[in-house]
Amino acid sequence: MTEQTVRTTDPEAAPEPPGEQRPRGGFALKVDARLLGLAGVLVALCVVGYITRPETFLTEGNMSTILRLAAAIGVVSVGMTFVIISGGIDLSVGSIVALSSVWMTTLATQSFGPLVMVLCALLVGLGCGLVNGMLVSYGKVVPFITTLAMMASARGLAERLSGRNTQVVAETAFLDFFRGDLLGIPVLIWIFALVFAAGWVLLNRTTFGRRTFAVGGNPEASRLAGINVKRHTAIVYGIAGLCCGIAALMVVARTTAGASTNGLFYELDAIAAVVIGGTLLTGGRGSLIGTLIGVLIFTVLSNIFTLNNLDTDIQNIAKGAIIVLAVLLQFRTNRGRRSP
Repeated sequence: MTEQTVRTTDPEAAPEPPGEQRPRGGFALKVDARLLGLAGVLVALCVVGYITRPETFLTEGNMSTILRLAAAIGVVSVGMTFVIISGGIDLSVGSIVALSSVWMTTLATQSFGPLVMVLCALLVGLGCGLVNGMLVSYGKVVPFITTLAMMASARGLAERLSGRNTQVVAETAFLDFFRGDLLGIPVLIWIFALVFAAGWVLLNRTTFGRRTFAVGGNPEASRLAGINVKRHTAIVYGIAGLCCGIAALMVVARTTAGASTNGLFYELDAIAAVVIGGTLLTGGRGSLIGTLIGVLIFTVLSNIFTLNNLDTDIQNIAKGAIIVLAVLLQFRTNRGRRSP
């Protein structure tokens, strides 16, 4: 391999993600047309919500409800974005949220206080994510099979630990903090904002982020360029698991209980939000800002259906239609880019 080849495959030279390019010669960001389109869809949904429920939709209470509902699935979607950009998939995020929430709310864990509860949720989530990553990278098990197995086993372990009962949080200090406000904004929203900001910086302003795009785009070229692809993949799944642990804290704070049913269908909602946001299922391209807009689109849509007392089956049909349209748009865009 010549010096010229090494330079062109260097992960440091990997292209910036569309819509989030590093500013050159100033602070202006080049905005992706896809992100503008997603923002337009979100604004259109807000207009529909205001038209159908003008007395309720734009109230401070309803806006706070939308953001609090988006917070937990938004944190999970941040981790899912890293996984999909790296060329993987994680079907176990909902079950990891359930297991983390159950483990942190057992009587034994609560007896040690709120700090141990928080650490327990984070460590359980991180541990499950690393197990996924080790099996995928070093065990060479297909991500779909690995995370499918984790989805079943983590949910089963959560049921075993809880006895399929709801474990109510008795530690008032935990609830007082996580259900409280900071500067008039709910703590859950602050946590979501901090996780999103940290994820954005990690993905778009660090070597780790550039290597994530490189691994997802071409693992073999990344290996030849000197990236430890196996270790990097394991860390990416660990990040996804850690996000699940954080989401478990938020779910327990919102519901005041841990249960094996927590996080149900989170994997589907997270994947949908990531795909809607423009991240390619084949890896190598994606945007956390797009993921954020995708999460808000689905949350606002659910809120509109709830305010108008519409059936959930219609809501699910609408979500499915949006996902199919997003995937078709991805294929059409990629085909257009490949054509001369």
